[in-house]
Amino acid sequence: MLEEEYQPRRVLPPHLRPPEPEEAPFSYEIRFAELGDVPSIREIYNHYVLNSSITLNDTPWSLADARKKLDNARQRGYPFIVATSPGGQMLGFAYVYPWKEKAAFRFSVENHIYLGPAATGKGLGRQLLGELIERSRTAGVREMIAVIADKNADASIRLHESFGFKDVGHMGKVGFKYDRWLGTVMMELNLRKR
Repeated sequence: MLEEEYQPRRVLPPHLRPPEPEEAPFSYEIRFAELGDVPSIREIYNHYVLNSSITLNDTPWSLADARKKLDNARQRGYPFIVATSPGGQMLGFAYVYPWKEKAAFRFSVENHIYLGPAATGKGLGRQLLGELIERSRTAGVREMIAVIADKNADASIRLHESFGFKDVGHMGKVGFKYDRWLGTVMMELNLRKR
C-alpha cells in the first residue's frame, strides 16, 4: 500500500461542504374514507392486531370485516376518515362506532385511531383525533368514549387528555392477549357545543 493510503482522509470544513438535502415535509390530506380505501384500512388495522395490544382483538379483519365497519359507520352518519400522503398512500384512519348497540346509546360513540407504522410520532394521531371530534360533533354525537388498553398507553392517554377527555374508570384484567391479562382505561369527552 502507498503511504498516503494510511493517512487519515481530509474532510472539508463545514462552510465548504455541500448542504444536506432537506427532508421532504410530512404532509397529508384528511378525508372521508372511500370503498377503495378498504384494503389499506385492513392492512393497517391487522398490523396492530398481530403486533400489539393497542387493540384487544386477536382476529385479523378480512376485507369483508373492514368494509362492514366502513358501511356501518356511513349508515349511521358517523365519520370514518383517512389520512393519505400526496402520493395517495394510506397513512392512517380513524372512526367512531356505537358505544353500545342498544338504541338508547346512539348518541355515544367509541373512537378508534390507527396509524401506519411509518406515520407514527409525527402528529398525525393528534390531527385525526381533532378532525374526528369535530366531524362527530357535526354528526350529532354527544359523548365520545376512548377505551385504551392499559399497557404502554401513556402517549394515547396524554393525547386524549389534551383534547379534554376525562378519566372515567379503569377495568383490570378484562382482556387476554399474548399470554397476559390486560386492563383498560376509559376516558370520556362531552361534545356538546360550548
